[in-house]
Amino acid sequence: GSQPWQIMLTVALSALAFSAPVGRPVAGRAAVQMVKSQALPMAEANPVIAGLPGSVGFDPLMLATPTTLKWMIEAELKHGRVAMLAVLGWVAVDLGLHFPLAQFEGLTSLTAHDATVKSGDMFRLFLYASLAETLAFGKTLEMMMGGDKIAGDLGFDPLGFKEKFCKTPAAMETMKLKELKNGRLAMMAVSGMFVQELLTGKGPIEQLF
Repeated sequence: GSQPWQIMLTVALSALAFSAPVGRPVAGRAAVQMVKSQALPMAEANPVIAGLPGSVGFDPLMLATPTTLKWMIEAELKHGRVAMLAVLGWVAVDLGLHFPLAQFEGLTSLTAHDATVKSGDMFRLFLYASLAETLAFGKTLEMMMGGDKIAGDLGFDPLGFKEKFCKTPAAMETMKLKELKNGRLAMMAVSGMFVQELLTGKGPIEQLF
């Protein structure tokens, strides 16, 4: 079977394959003149994502279409959020924080993968995530068919940040862009942290000192 480093490398490359913008797809782009990508000047930019917040024209495989754009935006936001939590978790484990259970003692962020697969914890996590995605699929499909659901908005705001920091449409767009950029950075960061520890045997915190 695939080694853990092969799986993580595949995930990292997948995250780089498409850089979706935050925003709504713009109808009526069928007859748009092709322009060069800001991110890849040697390639043409996908007109579907041109001009949207967070877009730098990076879609070399032309994956985005008016039908799939909202789904891709939501997928990138979800991966970015998971990556931000992963970076936080990786650093926390490096600092010595673990679940107070015997099976987690002595594990590093790198060795935790194989250990949790062996114990079955990873499979249970996969089931929980699959259940959540299955329950949310109806709303996602409705969104792709033109519904009014905002990509990435899961209605989860227990601390009321939206009311505090997004009082105007401009402020909301700014916060969306910040989340998107931080998510992209986190996807790159957690991939780099994994490769770094895999090659050197030392985590990012240990290598600072």
